[in-house]
Amino acid sequence: MERPRERRVRDDSIPDYAALQRRPGRLQGTAWELWGADDQLGTLNHLTAERVMDAQMSMLTGEVVPLNLSLTEFDPPIIAHRGSIEHTVFGLNEFHRDDRLDSFFPQASTQLDGLRHFGHPDRGFYNGADPAELVAGNPALGIQAAAERGIAGRGLLIDVAAYRDEIGRPIDHTVNERIPVSDLEAALEHQGSSIDPGDILMIRTGWLHHFRTHPRADGPLVSPGLRQSEETAAWLWDHQVAVAAADNIALEAWPATGSELSVTAETSGAMAPSSHSGMLHRILIPLLGMTIGELWRLDELAVACAARRRYDVFVTAQPLNLPGGVGSPANAMAIL
Repeated sequence: MERPRERRVRDDSIPDYAALQRRPGRLQGTAWELWGADDQLGTLNHLTAERVMDAQMSMLTGEVVPLNLSLTEFDPPIIAHRGSIEHTVFGLNEFHRDDRLDSFFPQASTQLDGLRHFGHPDRGFYNGADPAELVAGNPALGIQAAAERGIAGRGLLIDVAAYRDEIGRPIDHTVNERIPVSDLEAALEHQGSSIDPGDILMIRTGWLHHFRTHPRADGPLVSPGLRQSEETAAWLWDHQVAVAAADNIALEAWPATGSELSVTAETSGAMAPSSHSGMLHRILIPLLGMTIGELWRLDELAVACAARRRYDVFVTAQPLNLPGGVGSPANAMAIL
């Protein structure tokens, strides 16, 4: 039997997205200094102790659903500059085993992006961090901040793929279809869910299932995902989302062709366009301080949530405690 739960109240001390655009000077359009000038957590600050305690109400059966792909899921790697892991097992004698990982790229499989992963070409890195400090061993904006805090709270699956299949408009996984906010809202209504402040959102596009069951076509890698727009950024921010994760390669559509976003550095010619041009990452991570999850395994979770007709779960994720790390395996699980 489902236990009753009161909706959590948003933190009105945090300005909405429109108000961020009215902040003065270097703070305009950013979340910088909202949680302090030295903040290293960004939207993870939404995961207050009270909200973590409230998230217990999402556990009904105690069933555990892991949300991680194997570290060797993609061989060859789907992102060319992230090589294949090399795992060596050895022993000091015949009754001992140890192992070593070489060519280990923390963001090559199910992952969390840390706050030093992306800067904004016009504005810089989150909270005005000095780019010269964003090097190995220096803790500035490193993933260890999230690791030392830990990530736990109410997770909410938004099964956009199931909704689109139900209405006879399946997502096209052969192109970089950009999923609008209207589809997110409709999927929530379809499954009878609503977002609470501090939620760990998990957006299922079905791309991962498609990728694993269909031979990869020649040509560049493509994936549907969130639409690159100010509307998408505002929707995530105004719902006070703590983590935004998905089962595709970038959370947003990839590549970002057709994006509604641009930066002055590129439009003025001061910076050459690149594969990052138009990416929503450039707003979510450096300007809003949002932790992003990619390549989360959500198919099994979707089946379990549909069976119990409830899509909120308790989620934990524990990134690696690597000082100065850019990203990490998510080490995530849902408890139903």
